[in-house]
Amino acid sequence: MIQPPKFTTLGCRLNAYETEAMKDLSQQAGLSNAVVVNTCAVTAEAVRKARQEIRKLRRENPDSTIIVTGCAAQTEPETFANMAEVDRVIGNTEKMQPDTWKQMAGDFIGQTEKVQVDDIMSVTETAGHLIDGFGTRSRAYVQVQNGCDHRCTFCIIPYGRGNSRSVPAGVVVDQIKRLVDKGFNEVVLTGVDLTSWGADLPATPKLGDLVMRILKLVPDLPRLRISSIDSIEVDDNLMQAIATEPRLMPHLHLSLQHGDDLILKRMARRHLRDDAIRFTEEAKRLRPEMTFGADIIAGFPTETDAHFENSLKLVTDCDLTWLHVFPYSKREGTPAAKIPSQVPGPVIKARAAQLRAAGDAQVATHLASQIGRTHHILMENPHMGRTEQFTEVQFDAPQVEGSVVTATITGQRDGQLVV
Repeated sequence: MIQPPKFTTLGCRLNAYETEAMKDLSQQAGLSNAVVVNTCAVTAEAVRKARQEIRKLRRENPDSTIIVTGCAAQTEPETFANMAEVDRVIGNTEKMQPDTWKQMAGDFIGQTEKVQVDDIMSVTETAGHLIDGFGTRSRAYVQVQNGCDHRCTFCIIPYGRGNSRSVPAGVVVDQIKRLVDKGFNEVVLTGVDLTSWGADLPATPKLGDLVMRILKLVPDLPRLRISSIDSIEVDDNLMQAIATEPRLMPHLHLSLQHGDDLILKRMARRHLRDDAIRFTEEAKRLRPEMTFGADIIAGFPTETDAHFENSLKLVTDCDLTWLHVFPYSKREGTPAAKIPSQVPGPVIKARAAQLRAAGDAQVATHLASQIGRTHHILMENPHMGRTEQFTEVQFDAPQVEGSVVTATITGQRDGQLVV
């Protein structure tokens, strides 16, 4: 029996966005009886999980064609081509091209090569025009940027995503207008290195210019949110939007990675500890209700106890609430993997646990501070929504999914606010 393709997505929101585009492309091409795995390459563990998932999917789908794509397929295609379970490996550029899917639907096992992975660094355009966002009925994600021009020593992602490239502002605005017309109450701008948006466009606009343009030209958009940013690249217009635009949600996820200047230098980051603290203090001054998430790596090579303490203190110095803690994982092909002074695994694990505990304490403080406050809560399902600061709120009485409900917080339970 002919079956439509099944999709498995590993990794980031951008991968999830691109999976939605691939669903449309494969449907238009008429592809059937296939399983598509959109992989992540951010750590060696992510690649291991991808291989594990592929083996499981082959056992569950013995007669289907297994297609592997995504960042891990782009950075190490031979790893997946050598797996007996895999029929086809396609790169991050190829997966967004209609011809790729038409070819696979027409003559998959015929004359075409098993591996189709070209040089990602030669790509100059995004594929953001392929889909009008994705998400639940409450929130849509819009890709405005892809790739990264920076070369942090721990990161393989530029080799999976290519150099930075931006979706033109007019295309983004038109997409968001269509999403608002469809009833979405919140749009999230997403990308690999969001604050580099515009550098490759005429007149080199900044992310703040895009945010202000969206808010001006889409007056019916209730809520605009931006995903992970690099605080050292934040421009004046974005700071103005933080200060003056209530429709821009007061929650920023920061790519900080560490709290010690020497480790930041060895990571080839572009900011110092004090830069991060200055940014968070200024953002809080402009928007007192602002909350921050952050990525922090535990156990980067050469990290001493003193270096780690600076990262631990950064959690409170920057008033970080939502932590994404990454135990350092050696990623072959990155400069950091060649540093001789690797931190022992048990030490990395213990430091990551300390960071997570510090994050839990920050969450508890934040939750306690919200009791008695009134919020506009975007409902993700009938019993759970999120505040402007992205805090989860539980409702006993069912609400309309996708609606924005005004309610006063009465308490907290299991890491969530309650009304």
